[in-house]
Amino acid sequence: MGRFLLVIFFLSFFTKSIYSQVDTLKSGWEFGRPDERVWRSATVPGTVHTDLLAHQLIPDPFKGMNEKAVQWVDKKDWWYKCTFEVTAAQLQQEVVELEFLGLDTYAEVSVNNRDVLVTNNMFLSWSADVKKHLKVGKNTLLIKFESPIKHDMPRFLRDSVIYPAGNDASDIPLSVYARKAPYHYGWDWGPRLVTSGVWRPVLLRAWSKAAIRNISIQQNTTAAKADIATTVKLEAVTAGTYQLSAALSKDGAKPVATTIPVTLKAGVNEVTVNLSVKNPQRWWPNGMGAQNLYSIAVQLLDNKQPIAQAGKKIGLRTIEVENKPDAQGESFFVKVNGRPVFMKGSNYIPQDNFLPRVTKEKYKQLFDDMQESHFNMVRVWGGGIYENDEFYDLADEKGILVWQDFMYACTLYPGDKSFLENARREAVYNINRLKDHASMALWCGNNEIAVAIKNWGWQDGYAYTNSQYEGMQRAYDKLFKEILPAAVKENNPGTFYFHSSPISNWGKKEDFTKGDNHYWGIWHGMEWFEAYNTHIPRFMSEYGFQSFPGMQTIDSFATAADYHIFSNVMQSHQKSPAKGNTAIKIYMDHYYDTPTDFPAFVYLSQVLQAEGMKVAIEAHRRNMPYCMGSLYWQLNDCWPGPSWSGRDYFGRWKALQYYAKRAFEPVIPSSAEEDGQLKTYVITDEKADKTAWNIGINLTLTDLQGNIISQKKIPARKIQDGTSTLVNTIAVNDLLQGRKRNEVIFYTELVIDNKVLHPNLYYFAVAKEIALQQPGITVACKDAGNGVDVTITTKQLARNIYLELKGEKDGEHFEDNFMDLPAGTQRTIHLRTSRTAAAIQQQLKITSLVDTYKK
Repeated sequence: MGRFLLVIFFLSFFTKSIYSQVDTLKSGWEFGRPDERVWRSATVPGTVHTDLLAHQLIPDPFKGMNEKAVQWVDKKDWWYKCTFEVTAAQLQQEVVELEFLGLDTYAEVSVNNRDVLVTNNMFLSWSADVKKHLKVGKNTLLIKFESPIKHDMPRFLRDSVIYPAGNDASDIPLSVYARKAPYHYGWDWGPRLVTSGVWRPVLLRAWSKAAIRNISIQQNTTAAKADIATTVKLEAVTAGTYQLSAALSKDGAKPVATTIPVTLKAGVNEVTVNLSVKNPQRWWPNGMGAQNLYSIAVQLLDNKQPIAQAGKKIGLRTIEVENKPDAQGESFFVKVNGRPVFMKGSNYIPQDNFLPRVTKEKYKQLFDDMQESHFNMVRVWGGGIYENDEFYDLADEKGILVWQDFMYACTLYPGDKSFLENARREAVYNINRLKDHASMALWCGNNEIAVAIKNWGWQDGYAYTNSQYEGMQRAYDKLFKEILPAAVKENNPGTFYFHSSPISNWGKKEDFTKGDNHYWGIWHGMEWFEAYNTHIPRFMSEYGFQSFPGMQTIDSFATAADYHIFSNVMQSHQKSPAKGNTAIKIYMDHYYDTPTDFPAFVYLSQVLQAEGMKVAIEAHRRNMPYCMGSLYWQLNDCWPGPSWSGRDYFGRWKALQYYAKRAFEPVIPSSAEEDGQLKTYVITDEKADKTAWNIGINLTLTDLQGNIISQKKIPARKIQDGTSTLVNTIAVNDLLQGRKRNEVIFYTELVIDNKVLHPNLYYFAVAKEIALQQPGITVACKDAGNGVDVTITTKQLARNIYLELKGEKDGEHFEDNFMDLPAGTQRTIHLRTSRTAAAIQQQLKITSLVDTYKK
């Protein structure tokens, strides 16, 4: 709701109202501890940790082992205050209210020593009419944040039970009681840093007569026509007859508009305005078509004088989720504008433990990276936050569908009336804030709790009595099967909701026939990557493998003395201690030779992760339409350290992100062995215009030196979009012709519009069994456009060529990296940079797989 309450104009004829004024309280903030009574400058929005850090009162929690040194912060109460000016003109308005778009979490708010609010939910906005407490001139706002640990400990003592919150990095898991970001209490990829503070803006709003509180859209869209019903929620302090205008426009074209008379009673009113558009320009996901957005603007007038206005951008489209029994089990796929679409993307966690540090620039770079990586979906995972408006605005603009979890993950929750009512209000607020985004695809009640109840051994592991465990499950059903679906149905009718992801577990064969799946046989189950080829669900919504970030990121929290996977610092940043670095090493030993040193280990960990995810993504896409989605875990990090991410904390691309970009390209070839046969497929994405692809295929078997053993060219043919098409089958023994599996490579090139795309290489043996030679790589740099073209030439087969820039600057980015080149081939990669080609040539370091092995 917060973004609707700002003054937004979409149409030039809308004039500024003299009946409303909004100020943001940004300056003059101070913070302190009530037991110290020392006030220091503060930043709002912000957190207590970042304010303490700015005053050098705590060490940087992200460096070394400092996380442990700041655990005292969440045991203290923290107070924030500011003075703000109020004018006589503001006090002449009928209502003067404060709105807090985000308070973290338990707070008492007073204005000029008068209590006005008590808050208990980080995910809600809070407001109060404070006019009677204000005066012309300086006024004082005081926010008393209570320690979330202190606040919730009595609830733990009352319940006399430990909830199964295994990711809560404390002996007493209190996170279940607080409606605040669960990951703040720790997770298996992030630290325990339990924040307090004013984490979203504070607004001072003065208005008279009536205010627009929310606008809500219901649309019925086809290719021929879009009917849009705009429901406007108004709050009136002066009853009477007004005029309500609504206008829909796109790209400066003449708007579709209407004005109707409305009679408002004192209090809350709802009015619906209907608009229609012929031949709408529909919104499509990334890669299918254009992300057409319309502006809708609503204005309330009194005697033709505007007194309130609000607006938003919407996409005219339909989104459906099919999840029902079929001949193969139970389907799970997304349809956009009536078209089934294979979902390509990842799971997203918050980008920082200290949320206000995530700038608009970081959000933009995140979505630029997703778009470049050919994503069309991102899952906002249930242990983080309902994201800022910038996130969803960018998703609309970039064509990234949003799978939105409610913020519950991996544990059971209380079922008392106060908790459930808090949860209901949270759901209603966030549904209404987010539902009209073009990108919003579905709502999911929680992450993994349903499968955990059945499969994680909670009752025995925590020694719950039957009555205790049954009570916890009743609380689950009440929240996730009654309250949340009712909130979605009432506030976002027609949008898909299901109570928990995944629908099926990953332990049995039949699990892969039903709905979405989180397959953790690789990593948690310690199965090899080849299992991705056989464990194919209807929709893969989680899977992954860890790697280390690059050395530049490691150096942000460690020193050379820490360059060992079992050093104290490395282990403190490894938040999956049960497997963690040991699992990475076990898999590495299986697939690769021993690395020469720690930087080589870091490089190999990324290559290992990326190669494994390549197997998975291609397997999922090959098995369309049985499988209709591949969302790997995870896109990003909240701090620097080893994790499952493809982009590290600083936004630097690991090998995985480059591999995902290639594997998610709109059309790719993919080969796999099945029952002694090598089968090659061509996989295409759906397109809005439903035109077929005209594709030729070159299939080549060579030895490691690049000598051609056999070659087959399939002439250009029409391949339908949105399909996985088998184009060639050959017995492996016939193909090898007696040669050893580790002495040959097979690669597939696609020819589209007479352009030969870079090949997808297939190896018949794991990397450590292939006798790689020094590839004899040479590079040449040339200034080009907004950067530098880097041309790489190899004499011998070069695997996992890593282009690294010394002193890498923000914004510098290779369009491709960690690629394989067959012997005697050349590839040109564009580098986005402001530096010259000569400077890049000096600072460029080239590493390939063979360089990292002990001799």
